[in-house]
Amino acid sequence: MTSLGGAIAVIIATRGRPALVTEIVGALDEQSRRPDHIFVVGCSDDDISLLPTGRPDLTAAVGRTGLTLQRNDGLRLASDVFGALAFFDDDFWPSRFWLENALALFDGDPSIAGLTGQVLADGISGPGLSLAEAQTIVAARDGEPSGPTRFDESFGPYGCNMVFRAKAMTGMAFDERLPLYGWLEDADFGARLKRRGRMGRADTLWGVHLGARGGREKGLRLGYSQIANAFYLARKGSLDWRFAARRAAGNLAANMLRFAAPELHIDRRGRLFGNLLALGDLALGRVTPERAADL
Repeated sequence: MTSLGGAIAVIIATRGRPALVTEIVGALDEQSRRPDHIFVVGCSDDDISLLPTGRPDLTAAVGRTGLTLQRNDGLRLASDVFGALAFFDDDFWPSRFWLENALALFDGDPSIAGLTGQVLADGISGPGLSLAEAQTIVAARDGEPSGPTRFDESFGPYGCNMVFRAKAMTGMAFDERLPLYGWLEDADFGARLKRRGRMGRADTLWGVHLGARGGREKGLRLGYSQIANAFYLARKGSLDWRFAARRAAGNLAANMLRFAAPELHIDRRGRLFGNLLALGDLALGRVTPERAADL
């Protein structure tokens, strides 16, 4: 695999967060190495209504509904003119140096096909973080001196912040059978990419995942996907059966333990019912990831 050539683009799939995605686009404008193009793919006109217009380096479009579908729509818009393609969630606040450091890693090691960064704080595991909190955390880390890069190949990509060498992605797409939230779509994509080059987490890339609540799927659908997607991807061969079973069992156990006293910010009851529905379908031999969209 040759050294990276060409420009870098950022693709953001968004839904139900027009103000927040506009802030994230603003953060990309402050990068030490600005992206050559930004593609924002929403599910409706409202999703992209607050983005600036008339910018030649910004494409805002309405695509299909669902994370994997929107990312693939972004890939089609990006075509094949970029040397690297980064994917950020619409609630991820990156380091100012994220893109610069990613490009340096690609150019320094042609065997690297994909990178993911450290998440300094993740609001998805709690009630969520405010934009101001994320900005403060990232600014503090940006102000610290950086040491030698540690590249940990035991980590696959985390969908909120990941970047891939475009040549390594040739002919690849996110699995569109994973609907809506796309649970485990990042693990699936990373597993397939590893057949073409090295993939891992670099500690010179960092940011904060706000875990914003707006735009998230209801608990029943997510709970179904927690079981159905893990089984589907293991059968597909992109996830190890033991890993898939641990993930599914861990989600089921967490939802059962918190069923009686759920967190205010998590629909544990809905998730548990979704888990049980998927397990029932699995026992009957009819479980499919697509069914989550019909619940």
